[in-house]
Amino acid sequence: MSLKSNTRTEVNTVELVFEVGAEEFEAAVERAYQKAKKNISLPGFRKGKVTRKMAEARMGESVFWNDAVDELVNTELLTELSKAEFELVDRPSVDVESLSKEEGLKFKAICITTPDVKLEGYKGIKASKTVKEVTDADVDAQIELLRQRNARLVSVDDRPAQMGDEVNINFEGFFGDEAFEGGKGEEFPLKLGSGQFIPGFEEQIVGKSVGDEFDVVVTFPENYQMEDYAGKEATFKCKLNGITETQLPEVDDDLIQDSTDSETVEDFRKAEKERLELTAQRDADVAFDNAVMNALIAMVDVPIPNVMFEHRIDDLVANFERMLQQQGMKLDQYLQYTGMAIEDFRETQRDRAENEVKLRLALEKIAELENIQLTDDEINESLKGLAEANGLSVDEVKRRIPMADYLMDMRVTKAVELVKDAAEIVPEAPAEEAPAETPAE
Repeated sequence: MSLKSNTRTEVNTVELVFEVGAEEFEAAVERAYQKAKKNISLPGFRKGKVTRKMAEARMGESVFWNDAVDELVNTELLTELSKAEFELVDRPSVDVESLSKEEGLKFKAICITTPDVKLEGYKGIKASKTVKEVTDADVDAQIELLRQRNARLVSVDDRPAQMGDEVNINFEGFFGDEAFEGGKGEEFPLKLGSGQFIPGFEEQIVGKSVGDEFDVVVTFPENYQMEDYAGKEATFKCKLNGITETQLPEVDDDLIQDSTDSETVEDFRKAEKERLELTAQRDADVAFDNAVMNALIAMVDVPIPNVMFEHRIDDLVANFERMLQQQGMKLDQYLQYTGMAIEDFRETQRDRAENEVKLRLALEKIAELENIQLTDDEINESLKGLAEANGLSVDEVKRRIPMADYLMDMRVTKAVELVKDAAEIVPEAPAEEAPAETPAE
């Protein structure tokens, strides 16, 4: 096989034209016959005993040509491409231009290549970092959550129901004098104020006492999911069986000792403030890093082959499917529940996929520009955990995983740290004030 032309036809696209001489093509046809002959059978011949000449006479001279072309393309072409100075982002699209026993094979391969990213200013990216101040009110909120987690439900019968109570009711709904389907419940627990029932229903229970029987009159919303009920007035005949209120514990040392690792309220407040401050610092660090990476993404301003985005979407969908499987659900079920087609779901991943592709291209370019290298010790140390988890030696892991991809991931990680370390923290820009109103004349 010989490369006859190498032409960049458009951005990120190279067209290669190859020729395979008659003798080389004949050899490929013979190999295709030898591979297929054990499965060839003709009347009067045992399987595997049909000669190539007989097979071509009965089935056509070109019977083995497609297999020969496939072999040449799948092996010889890939060998040629490994010598190329560009990097492919997808399998080449192959088009046979001519094929004959006398002239051999001529075909072209359309190759989509990695874009050549140009980067400037990736060192010294400016971004603000604001660490949220932790106040006493923030600590108070954590104490309130602690009280909620330790709340008790207590039955009450010495007062009417009020918002926030959980009530137990019987109910049956009527349109006029006729009961309607799905409108009946016995000893149904309902949190007043939850909005679980039709608007106006829960409010009419407020003020009723245990044992009261009463009517609740409501109108179904115009957009109610059951069209026959939408917009209709209904009367629910109800009985209040019980009232339960939430009682919160007092904030004292006993509560703290029973629910936390602290001994006193003061100790807990101090520990919570320190925890919240650490969280605020981490959140600020993450926000700063994200701002730096987003700035880096914005620097990638070159045409990118859409197939790169599609491949990344494939990965994201596959990752999501694996997550669903861990929860005992299939992707088809998820799509059915959400009412989405797979094409629509893929589109929900597009923005993320495009940003991740751009970021990866930028970081790989930085690794190249900065000549980021890896030492043997770094590589071996990185692989040690993987080796131990699988009961293998580091050398065995190296033989079993795609090391070129793994090493590039390591170089990209170093590039991330380089960009972050070189970034500059700047004051947060003040919020724009609304223009002052002009007094009316």
